[in-house]
Amino acid sequence: MPLLVDGRRVRLPRSAAELVREHPPLEERARLLRGQSVQQVGPQGLLYVQQRELAVTSPKDGSISILGSDDATTCHIVVLRHTGNGATCLTHCDGSDTKAEVPLIMSAIKSFSEHAECGRLEVHLVGGFSDDRQLSQKLTHQLLSEFDKQDDDIHLVTLCVTELNDREENENHFPIIYGIAVNIKTAEIYRASFQDRGPEEQLRAARALAGGPNLSTSPLAEPPHFVEHIRSTLMFLKKFPSPENILFPGNKALLYKKNKDGLWERVSCPGS
Repeated sequence: MPLLVDGRRVRLPRSAAELVREHPPLEERARLLRGQSVQQVGPQGLLYVQQRELAVTSPKDGSISILGSDDATTCHIVVLRHTGNGATCLTHCDGSDTKAEVPLIMSAIKSFSEHAECGRLEVHLVGGFSDDRQLSQKLTHQLLSEFDKQDDDIHLVTLCVTELNDREENENHFPIIYGIAVNIKTAEIYRASFQDRGPEEQLRAARALAGGPNLSTSPLAEPPHFVEHIRSTLMFLKKFPSPENILFPGNKALLYKKNKDGLWERVSCPGS
C-alpha cells in the first residue's frame, strides 16, 4: 500500500523540498515546527531514545507519557502513531540499516494496535540538514521509500527534514531542529531538549558508538555538549571493555522503573 499525504499517494523519488511544494499542508506544518521555541523536557514521564534505539508505548502507560530524542544532525527522528488507540513509536535513525528499521517500527506499533477497531497510521519525520556529504538527503529518501513499501497505508503528516530543516551561518550549514518530543496522550509533537537521558545513558551510548564507523558524520554541526558526550562514552568503554561480562553476568537484563520523582530506578540487578 502507498505512502499517502492528505489522501493522495506520494510520488517517489522526490526530494523533501519537492514533496512539500506538491503538498502545501506539509510545508505549513514544517514551518510551524521550525518556528517553535525549544522546550526543556524534565524526567517526569519521559523515556529518552538514543541513536539506533526504538521505543513504543500507548496512552494506557502509567509511567511514560513522553517519548523524545535529540542530538540529531544527519540523523532523522521518526514518530509513527496509530490514531485509533494512540500507540506511538519513536526511533532515532542514522541510516545504518533503514531497510531493517522501518519493518521493526511497523511491527512495534502493530503489537500495540492489534485490536484497534478504527484509526490510521501517521508518520512524522524530523531531522537532518543540507550536509556536504548528502547523508541527510540519502536517509530521507531511504525512509520515504521504505515506508512506501509497507503493506499498510501510512499517512505522512510531518516532513521537516534535510533542506527543510537547514540553516546557513558563515557559509556552514546546520540543522534547525536537533530534537523533538511527542506527548503520548495528546499526540503533540514539539521541539525539545533533554537533560535526563537515562537509564544507563553511557552504556547505551557505548553500544551505539561501538556499532558505528564514525564518531560524527557532521562535526561542525554537532551541539555544544557533543565532545563531552563522546569523551564520557569513550571513558566508559575504557572502564568496561567487555560490558556484557561485567554488567550482565549470567546474561541477565538490567531492569528499571520510574520512581515517584520521575527518575529511573533499578529494580532488578544481574545475579540477584
